[in-house]
Amino acid sequence: MDAGELWLLLDSRGMGGIESHVAELAAGLAATGWRPRVLFLADHGPHPLRQRLDQDGVAWEALAGNLVRRLHRGRPAVLHTHGYKANLLGRAAALLTGTRHVASYHAGERPPGWVALWDLADRCTAWMGRRIAVSRPILARIPFGAIHVPNFVALPPAPTTAAPNSVGFVGRFSHEKGPDRFVDLSRMVAGPAWVAFGDGPERAAVEARGSGTVAFRGAVPTMAPHWRDLGLLAITSRAEGLPLAALEAMAAGVPVAAFALGALPEVIRDGQNGFLVPPGDMDALAGAVRRWAALDGQGRAALGAAARDTVALGYGREAGVARILAAYGLGASAPPRG
Repeated sequence: MDAGELWLLLDSRGMGGIESHVAELAAGLAATGWRPRVLFLADHGPHPLRQRLDQDGVAWEALAGNLVRRLHRGRPAVLHTHGYKANLLGRAAALLTGTRHVASYHAGERPPGWVALWDLADRCTAWMGRRIAVSRPILARIPFGAIHVPNFVALPPAPTTAAPNSVGFVGRFSHEKGPDRFVDLSRMVAGPAWVAFGDGPERAAVEARGSGTVAFRGAVPTMAPHWRDLGLLAITSRAEGLPLAALEAMAAGVPVAAFALGALPEVIRDGQNGFLVPPGDMDALAGAVRRWAALDGQGRAALGAAARDTVALGYGREAGVARILAAYGLGASAPPRG
């Protein structure tokens, strides 16, 4: 048994909010002296998250066999699962092996089609282990309650250059994240450059739709070196929890213009550290982008500094990891030696 290891389990084909959270959590756990290990339920080929974990020196593996057998061999202190499929399979395997299990709930949307059955099964069996919700709206959807631990990010050095005149999209190219709305927004507001980072099932259609107005950069292992290329982040989602992209942008001094969805109203104060508009109101969102574009350099710098201060005060990595360890039932205990 390796009581010093904490396993983070997910099923993933690309980079998104869950993957960014796992990377942040793994790095934060490693900084406390614990040994995180990220497990992928299946090997779907090259993955940006693996590149980021390698850069951070975090162990990872793609399961080559049965999770139950792997748990019997490894015996981690905690198995922490992320996403409906990992939650369900991890919960069953943890029960069979006597492993302490914690499930995180990240999604603010209700999934369509057969995926909704996985999601329902995940929520209905949530009582079988400890539970974490990343936002209060998500917490309200878990039938047996959960511990509320907001998403968190590391605070990078403060920006030293003026904010560029560019607006960005960062996220999965899927219906709920609204990349199509971002393209529409780019046609509604003249002046700024428009840049999109990400990948997903709607990428080809969105790129065709946005040809000529949006520069598509694809998926990247981390946005850390790219935030300096953006002056404003636009979140055009149809549903949200507490998006990591928003916290990462604000930590880097990039304010956010978003619909008032999920936990975003808890983070963004309209006109003070970003812009918040009614859900789905594209005219209002376009107006928010114009308000930002009309600011002079001093105004943009002040808005970015306020955004950064918001993250520093309430959503930093150190405090977030401490809350996660408490949810594990480990509290402030030091990891085992050896």
